[in-house]
Amino acid sequence: MTRPPGWLDPLLDRLGTARAEDFTRLTTPESGGRESAVLVLLGEEPGTGPDVLVLQRAATLRNHAGQPAFPGGAADPEDADASATALREANEEVDLDPASVTVLAELPKLWIPVSDFLVTPVLAWWHDPHPVHPREPAEVAHVARLPIAELVDPENRMRVRHPSGWIGPAFSVRGMLVWGFTAGVLNTLLEMGGWARPWPRSRVVELPPTGAAPAPSAGTDAVDESPVR
Repeated sequence: MTRPPGWLDPLLDRLGTARAEDFTRLTTPESGGRESAVLVLLGEEPGTGPDVLVLQRAATLRNHAGQPAFPGGAADPEDADASATALREANEEVDLDPASVTVLAELPKLWIPVSDFLVTPVLAWWHDPHPVHPREPAEVAHVARLPIAELVDPENRMRVRHPSGWIGPAFSVRGMLVWGFTAGVLNTLLEMGGWARPWPRSRVVELPPTGAAPAPSAGTDAVDESPVR
């Protein structure tokens, strides 16, 4: 296994005692739900430092249209585990080479009520980064590597209010408004890794209803096809 950089050590140490309650107020059902996984892929680039890979779903999708997300999806019967699901989905969505990734940990399973998915976030280190791009433009509109330094910048942080009344954390970085499940997981990981900075939680913006899904499960408080390096 490729040794991850030292800046990841505090996060990996903290994840040893992580519970679902650290990420969500919703109780994960003991049965039912569709097993799925997402890949929380951390990398590093000269000049911008540590980053995380995020995609933006196509606006025409039936579920979570236009919403930024981690690569991932539902488990297939032949998947050995959640890590296998996350890596397979990332390959299918953005052409990620699984051999370029070192899986570090599987996070607690989280429930998304609107889709009844039981999602296992898989934390990984991108030890051999390479260009990625949407493989199916009908499903993925855009892929980006979002620098951690920009995610924790107080100027880029806010909370969003969904038309349903749900309020949760969000990030506005490089033209992407990251909210919902993805923002909730990121918010917790940034805190656990010791990277978070104080930000104005009183800054609340209204989420446009177009393409917005009902309340996500994590972090709750109540077409560019060019390769990405």
